[in-house]
Amino acid sequence: MRGYELLLESKGVPEAASDVCRHHHERMDGKGYPDKLADERITRIARMGAICDVYDAVTSDRPYKAGWDPAHALAQMASWQGHFDPLIFQSFVKCIGIYPTGSLVKLKSGRLAVVLEQNPTALTKPRVKVFFSTKSHLPLRPEVLDLASSQCWDQIESRESPEKWKFDYLNDLWDGQGALAQSARR
Repeated sequence: MRGYELLLESKGVPEAASDVCRHHHERMDGKGYPDKLADERITRIARMGAICDVYDAVTSDRPYKAGWDPAHALAQMASWQGHFDPLIFQSFVKCIGIYPTGSLVKLKSGRLAVVLEQNPTALTKPRVKVFFSTKSHLPLRPEVLDLASSQCWDQIESRESPEKWKFDYLNDLWDGQGALAQSARR
């Protein structure tokens, strides 16, 4: 509420921004706060903001907890009955993808890859960066694959847990060049 009040005191803040600030903790079942709004009493923009806020919160590393893997986050959020607008959540999942950016996946070839980018025409075939062999348990020279390309023979077999493989640098793999050197050193 204090953030909302500060926005109201500011000049030029769009109404939609202050609405999201005040209502992004409301829930479709009316069990949220601060106003215990339900269903259509929550504006569409606030319902969208609620999904984005939770996704960001659960996937971000915090001093007190590690962020969840993006695919795990979507699965957990989907299980929270009454929390989110189902149609907006469904649209959000389509935007993020079945294998969200940053997810660790195992390919049929036995290589591990991190998802780089969604393919809007083939949700199960994103662009990935291959970096590790599960057969030799050794790092590979990173290589970007477009799984939707007609020249690509590999495909996703499963999602993998970064904790299982003890990879603590996945964000760097899809977020920058610094990880290339880091993954080669491991």
